[in-house]
Amino acid sequence: MKLEGVNVDWAEEFNASITVCDTKGIIVYMNEYSIAQFKKYGGANLLGSSLFDCHNEQSGIKLREMLDEQSENIYTTEHKGEKRMIMQMPWKLKGEFRGLVEISILIDSDIQNISR
Repeated sequence: MKLEGVNVDWAEEFNASITVCDTKGIIVYMNEYSIAQFKKYGGANLLGSSLFDCHNEQSGIKLREMLDEQSENIYTTEHKGEKRMIMQMPWKLKGEFRGLVEISILIDSDIQNISR
């Protein structure tokens, strides 16, 4: 997949799901891992679709807030025995806000927390 104006070759085989939306919530990029993760929802066919169409009302409100405020959202979730860390961050290109990047990382449920 290509993302206009950005070299994303490094992301294609990255061992986590990377999904990017523009300022309107339209999916403009999915790496191979993301396409596989969301296969049952359409996989690569999700490109060009709105994130608001595939999220519940509460998630849509949070998404709108992140787009309007250019803010981040980081959390963990567990579904069907798989625990993931979700990082949703503003995407900027040369200082201009272009949308959001979501990185979804599968994590071991026994992962250690190291304090420094």
